[in-house]
Amino acid sequence: MTTTASIRTRTGPAGNIPPAPALELIELRAAYGRIEVLHGVNLTVPTGTVVALLGPNGAGKTTTLNVIGGALEPRSGCVHVAGVHVNGASPDGLARAGVCRIPEGRGIFPNLTVAENLRMCTYSAALSVAEIEEQSFARFPRLGERRGQLAGTMSGGEQQMLAMARALVSRPGLLLLDEISMGLAPLIVSELYSLVGAMAQDGVTVLLTEQFAEMAMEICDFAAVMIHGRIMHVGQPQDVAGYMSEAYLGGVE
Repeated sequence: MTTTASIRTRTGPAGNIPPAPALELIELRAAYGRIEVLHGVNLTVPTGTVVALLGPNGAGKTTTLNVIGGALEPRSGCVHVAGVHVNGASPDGLARAGVCRIPEGRGIFPNLTVAENLRMCTYSAALSVAEIEEQSFARFPRLGERRGQLAGTMSGGEQQMLAMARALVSRPGLLLLDEISMGLAPLIVSELYSLVGAMAQDGVTVLLTEQFAEMAMEICDFAAVMIHGRIMHVGQPQDVAGYMSEAYLGGVE
């Protein structure tokens, strides 16, 4: 895997940089060993939008995020972040380029308090502890109430809020969310998705994966249906809704 030196800017005629979406996947293929999981994925995520990548378990959604986030190198095809070619870039390099991922399982430090989890962000963000806490507790007041509590003893929804707060400290240009509803009650999921919508209004571009599509469809600007490692349908939520039962019932090969 290469370093950030491999990141290349795409240029147009005479070296002009064309306007670019936050993310482009072009004929992306990826595999685990000899088993190809992504089969020519094409997807565009416009800047300042929420795009939901939907599909049943095993469709290839998490693999797609693994490739975008640098955890898995693509077999072929291109990943462009804000007009920059990032194939083979390290997760650290992508983070410096403004890509932040919250994985399934949240990725917090369970044996540290909420405040200590946030304090860890001072190593990667040019903010003081006070600034990080002010920003995080304003966006997630419940975390302020849990400031001294061990993160691992909080509810799943609160842990997800902490993961989001940690991610937003770095002011990402592109936030990748993987199955934020996993294991959570519907009311908590609704609250989390409201927060995702608020993030987008603040200018954060969001690509989220979701197996349970209903709430994601309520807040996303565009949705893409993935089946067997391929994007089958893309459009506004109302345009894609009719394809969802087909996807989950296995009607498309």
